[in-house]
Amino acid sequence: MKPFFKPFIIPIFIPHYGCPHQCIFCNQKAITGTSNAIPSANEIHAIVDEFLGYKRKNRTWTEVSFFGGNFLGLAPDRIQQLLDPVVSFAKSKKIDGIRFSTRPDTIDKDQLNLISPYPISTVELGVQSMINPVLKKAGRGHTAEDTIKAVSLLKQKKYQIGLQMMTGLPGDNDELCLESAGHIIALQPDFVRIYPTLVINGSPLANLYQKGKYQPMSIEKCVAQLKRLYLLFQENHINVIRMGLQASEELDDLTTVLAGPYHPALGHMVFSKIFLDSAAKKIKEKTSSNDAVTLTVHPRSLSRMQGLNKKNIDTLKQMFDIRQLDLITDASLEKNDILVV
Repeated sequence: MKPFFKPFIIPIFIPHYGCPHQCIFCNQKAITGTSNAIPSANEIHAIVDEFLGYKRKNRTWTEVSFFGGNFLGLAPDRIQQLLDPVVSFAKSKKIDGIRFSTRPDTIDKDQLNLISPYPISTVELGVQSMINPVLKKAGRGHTAEDTIKAVSLLKQKKYQIGLQMMTGLPGDNDELCLESAGHIIALQPDFVRIYPTLVINGSPLANLYQKGKYQPMSIEKCVAQLKRLYLLFQENHINVIRMGLQASEELDDLTTVLAGPYHPALGHMVFSKIFLDSAAKKIKEKTSSNDAVTLTVHPRSLSRMQGLNKKNIDTLKQMFDIRQLDLITDASLEKNDILVV
């Protein structure tokens, strides 16, 4: 696995600005709860100052992150309007870098030259899929080839690269999803995010869903698919830093997400399924009686082994007719290890 540090993120949202297309799944205002307004220099300073007040001493690397829009799709003066107020924080060592998300087809030499004077550290690309027919149905307006070219240019600049993948888009299926993941792995990004498709109120996809022309994944199928993807990326030494949208008041509002596999603890559910499968395999290989079983995991993996509402423990007891199942911790173990006795 590539070395990966978890930065302290100071988020600044710029929903829809710079986006030349209305993607089928998108309603950024509903997702972020933010109106369409480019923040002023004073507003950016206030946001950064506020979040720096939350920073803990053990969080060393700090990034101001522009999310929600298509950053390099903005007009050059707008890009500078957003970046200029952050420079003073970098010069005073209060932050270490700037990250933003953008479309693959906005990465070209002119745009990269525009941002080169600024302390850009990380660039995330909204790839969504590496399957062109899926991209077309999603209304993305770019191709897989655009992503390949963008990653090549970004690597020349030595930026840290993150690729954002979506699952469950119209026209997608398990086979195409794995094929898309394989193409992403071939690009060797520093990390990926995986976002299952949700039906967001006000999006074009909501119209298809309400007409019965789109059926989102169930939460069970989504967890199974994310588990396969996570293990595939892990096997190929690619960090998966998020699965599912960040929980928020807007997303928890039943009028925002009309359908789809949304859960505030989706990533935890995936890790719990991985631990359940691993424990089940080891218990099955155990030659002695299953009358009493003890599982040992790293302390940080305790909740993952238990599962939501300790569902994993109940499942294992039923699967193997275990009378007593004890779960203990040992800090000397690796975080993904499970000992069964």
